[in-house]
Amino acid sequence: MTSRTTRTTRVEPETTRVQARHAGFVHDVVSIAGRALRALPRDLEAVVPPVFIAIFFFVVNIATLQRLTEGAIAGFEYASFMMATAVLLGVTGVSRAPALVIDVQNGYFERLLLTPVRRSAILLGHMLADVAVAAALTVPVMGLGVALGVRFEAGVLGVIAFVALAALWSLAFAGFGYAIALKTGNPAAVNSTFLLFFPFLFLTSSYVPRDQLSGWLDTVAGFNPVTYLLAGLRSLTTEGWQWSDLGAALVALGLVGALSTTLCFAALRGRLRLD
Repeated sequence: MTSRTTRTTRVEPETTRVQARHAGFVHDVVSIAGRALRALPRDLEAVVPPVFIAIFFFVVNIATLQRLTEGAIAGFEYASFMMATAVLLGVTGVSRAPALVIDVQNGYFERLLLTPVRRSAILLGHMLADVAVAAALTVPVMGLGVALGVRFEAGVLGVIAFVALAALWSLAFAGFGYAIALKTGNPAAVNSTFLLFFPFLFLTSSYVPRDQLSGWLDTVAGFNPVTYLLAGLRSLTTEGWQWSDLGAALVALGLVGALSTTLCFAALRGRLRLD
């Protein structure tokens, strides 16, 4: 008598493996920028003081130096001249770099790295938010300038170009803040970034035209990129479309932006290696 042994094979039910998929680089950048902008109402101290300082210095400098400068230089309009300086005071150093430091400290940055988001989009999204904030911050300063008699000889398109140049400068300078934020993870270090701007602003034609500077200050101003940015901004209000001034301003923006961007992306790569 023969016995037969039957072996049964257990069939495991098929399971569907769920994987997060990339949403696209543009989507990643816009999502990060949207989050940064939505956080602004809880962080108004990051944007209100710069505007207040810009308006304060604008009004005080006009009250102090307008009569002197316009009396010494025929046809000179000091309010138009000073508005560019006031705008740069308002937008320089305004960035979401401090918020990025908080993300690093509370672990959100590390959790974000677990998602399929592009690493470069984390930085570019914050920078896109910075451009939007800087463009908005120019409006109250420009509104005060118009109320004080400033007119744009370049017309409506000149107003747009003025805002764009100011926002691009804010972006170019913000790279230094992000580099410090990602390198150190220290809020105090990031908040001191604005101190880097003081030599840029005051060793230039910030208060009087460059042809009124003399000696070593005129020489230093010739190497200062802010000199050419100020000249480009002022040309839009006082002269119209001066392509040589605007071209020099764009070159200055490019040089500063290339340096700061190189530093902040190098700091990002270093932060990713640490994590």
